[in-house]
Amino acid sequence: MYGRNELIARYIKLRTGKTRTRKQVSSHLQVLAKRKSREIQSKLKAMNLDQVSKDKALQTVANLSSAQIVSASVMKPQTPFPPPVRFWPGPMPGQPGHSQDIKPFAQPPYTTLPAPVPTSISYEPLPPHRPAAIAAPVWQDRTIASAKLRLLEYSAFLETQRDRETYKHLFVHIGPSNPGYSDPVLESIDVRQIYDKFSEKKGGLKELYEKGPHNAFFLVKFWADLSSDAEEGSGAFYGVSSQYSGTENITISVSTKVCSFGKQVVEKVETEYAHMEGGKYVFRIHRSPMCEYMINFIHKLKHLPEKYMMNSVLENFTILQVVSNRETQETLLCIAFVFEVSTSEHGAQYHVYRLVND
Repeated sequence: MYGRNELIARYIKLRTGKTRTRKQVSSHLQVLAKRKSREIQSKLKAMNLDQVSKDKALQTVANLSSAQIVSASVMKPQTPFPPPVRFWPGPMPGQPGHSQDIKPFAQPPYTTLPAPVPTSISYEPLPPHRPAAIAAPVWQDRTIASAKLRLLEYSAFLETQRDRETYKHLFVHIGPSNPGYSDPVLESIDVRQIYDKFSEKKGGLKELYEKGPHNAFFLVKFWADLSSDAEEGSGAFYGVSSQYSGTENITISVSTKVCSFGKQVVEKVETEYAHMEGGKYVFRIHRSPMCEYMINFIHKLKHLPEKYMMNSVLENFTILQVVSNRETQETLLCIAFVFEVSTSEHGAQYHVYRLVND
């Protein structure tokens, strides 16, 4: 779901109106990579370099992926070669390569130099942002947070009783974070690429985004942990917990919409009041029972024999959570969730993107 080639195909469709499959994109990248690789190797052989440097340069080119070779049209010369920097963001720790989440249209700019030979894949990073006199809070561009509300924690879990002890298994989990100004800001994805994954009815993602505010919209890719072998008896509890902090003493409404093949199948709406904690307003929804539809969905998913079958089902399964001011109906946060099955020994993983309309 949302692999490199699929996102490139979606981008081509978005910008040109032409339809390309993932296989067509992959084949074209390989053709371009072979052509450019031959050009690079011929230039390296013609250079007046010692044999050790030349061999190291050729080995570095040989180790590049098709995408890296195609993308690295102009690179900064440097000898000897440093390890190549990856052009495409890699998978989450423990995830297979095909689960990459990338945006092919938002790469950092490369420094252009009049060098006849590419010798390294690198760029000079901008210095970390420093807080100005009137700067946004450090977490606003680095976590799931708008100007008025921040998601502190989110989890969906199963609790079971065994030998008078409670066992908790996390299907998905976003834990607390404490970013600094030196940490990178969130990557961005064009919201139009995922419109078809969610309902187009009133209150759907498209309508909400057009209404704004745009800084309240995020995409979370979950690698869900379905590896629980807990015996689900009569004492099993499926629940969802979430926690937010805000700048105002208001009442929030939390709408959670489950979509299948882009159509809404169930919605749950909850209300929560603000509590002053540590000088800020905190909203806490604790152990909210999971709906029957989701419990049955998880049961059926876990009984599929292969993970690729589970991912095939999850390809068309999404959740949209909208947190709004109950009185004014203003959107405070809108989070689009998409899923794959985790293959990591570390359990559930996730990655956050900011939704934009470039």
